[in-house]
Order: sequence, then structure tokens, then C-alpha cells
Amino acid sequence: MTHKTVLALHPAHRDDITDLTTRRPLPGPGLEQVDPFLFLNHHGPQVYPPNNRGLPFGPHPHRGFETVSFILSGEMAHLDSGGHESVIGPGGVQWMTAGSGLVHAEISPEGFKRLGGPLEILQLWVNLPPALKMSPPRYVGLQREDIPAHEADDGRARLHLISGTYGEHVGPIDTLTGVFMSTLDLAGGGRMHFDGLSGRNVFLYVVDGAVRISGREIPRWTLVTLDLAGDHLEIEGLPDARLAFGHAAPIGAPVVAHGPFVMNTVDEIRQAIGGYNAGKFGNVRL
Repeated sequence: MTHKTVLALHPAHRDDITDLTTRRPLPGPGLEQVDPFLFLNHHGPQVYPPNNRGLPFGPHPHRGFETVSFILSGEMAHLDSGGHESVIGPGGVQWMTAGSGLVHAEISPEGFKRLGGPLEILQLWVNLPPALKMSPPRYVGLQREDIPAHEADDGRARLHLISGTYGEHVGPIDTLTGVFMSTLDLAGGGRMHFDGLSGRNVFLYVVDGAVRISGREIPRWTLVTLDLAGDHLEIEGLPDARLAFGHAAPIGAPVVAHGPFVMNTVDEIRQAIGGYNAGKFGNVRL
């Protein structure tokens, strides 16, 4: 058994979007991606006042990848041109496969805009390999109660399993590319172990608190990169911590990104822009 080793720490940099507090660890200085994980925005934590404007993500297109939204507090409404619509509350997750292309909106429900309240959301972009970039779009919205929790270390560690397997436990989302995704709560001194990681890139972002990995302390609002070869990982809470944790096989293909489109060539980007402008992605009416 070989342990994953820490390569580098990547603190999130502040990049607010209108009145939405936003931190972004990925991409960042010296880090373009953690293949296949492309992009992470951390919105909040903050408290919206009554009669607010809500989230600023009105209708916009995507092609060539997947979005995973973790609603840590507050609510987020989703609508897309594939006919999917939901409002996800605290502890829930939205997983959207943009694939060949769609238009979606991520906004605040009317009740949240009227009353206000706490809000904290992570949004992660996960790349698709060339053969799957034009997959049919799909969407899954999960509430907190839809996501199984697995306790370890005498209850000091709790894994909320979104996709993939952990022991005999299976996450409710069946991904196109075998991505493991979870959130993890650790009490002070609580530890969680993961095996079978050789050849897989780890996505690990500390939302709250701090953790220790291979003798290194990782503070909040920090993404950590780990080696590819190691097959075992132990994460320890210092004292209490919450993090987003996933892993996946790297794709190893060229990445050409232009705004909301992520493809493999410049010509494919031109095709995406042309298809969107021609109305082939559909539309969303708010």
C-alpha cells in the first residue's frame, strides 16, 4: 500500500460576482486543471437580506462537460432547455450533463429573494472525454435525504456519497465516466480512509475548518493536489472540517475552453458557438 502524497496547496482567490461572494481555487496560478476536474467556484458563505436579487446566473449555454452544484446552505432553483426543473435545498446536489449542449439557469426561488437567508454553494465543472462530449444532456437533482451517509471512526467521520462506491455503499448518481464524488464531515481528530486511488486524480477542497494529509495541514478555502501513483489516502479533521472530495481517472485529452464551452479543438468551439447562436441548444423562459 502506498499513500498519496501532497504535491501543492492552492488557496482560493477572491473574485466576487456582483454581490455574490465568490472564491475560486481552480483554475488558479500554476494550476489549469486537475484532470478531469476543470473549475470550482465557492459562493458564500454569506447572508442575503430580504428583498434581494438572488443568484445572478440567468439563462446561459454549456457544451462538452458536466456541472456539479453542492448547495451547502440556502436554496437554488434549476431550469434547463431539456425540460428539467427543481429547487434544491441545503445538503442537496445538482448534477447536469451538458453534453451536446443546452441552456440552463441557476437562480434563487422567489421565497428566498423575498425573505433572504444564508447561502453557500460550490459549483464544480467535470470534463467529458472526446467520445462523450456530444452525449445527450441530462440532469439529476438530489435533496439531502436522497444522499446516503456513511459513518466511520466511531461517528467522527461522515461521508455523504453522491456517486461511485465506498465499500458496499453506492452513490445515487450513475456517472458517465466513473467519477467518485462526495462531501465529507470530520470532527476533531476524526479520520476517513480511501483506497483504490492509484492512477486516479483526487479532487479535494476544504470548505470549512482544516484537515491533515500526509503530515501537511490544509486550511479552509484551499484545494490540494496529490500524486497520481499512490493508492491510499487518510484525511484527518483539525479540529472540525467539511470538504468536497472526489476522484476520477484522468482523460489526458486537449482542453480548449471558451466561456461556457469546453471542447478539444478550436473548430469544435466554433461549432458550439454557431449551434448556440442558431438556437440549437433550446431556451429557458424565466
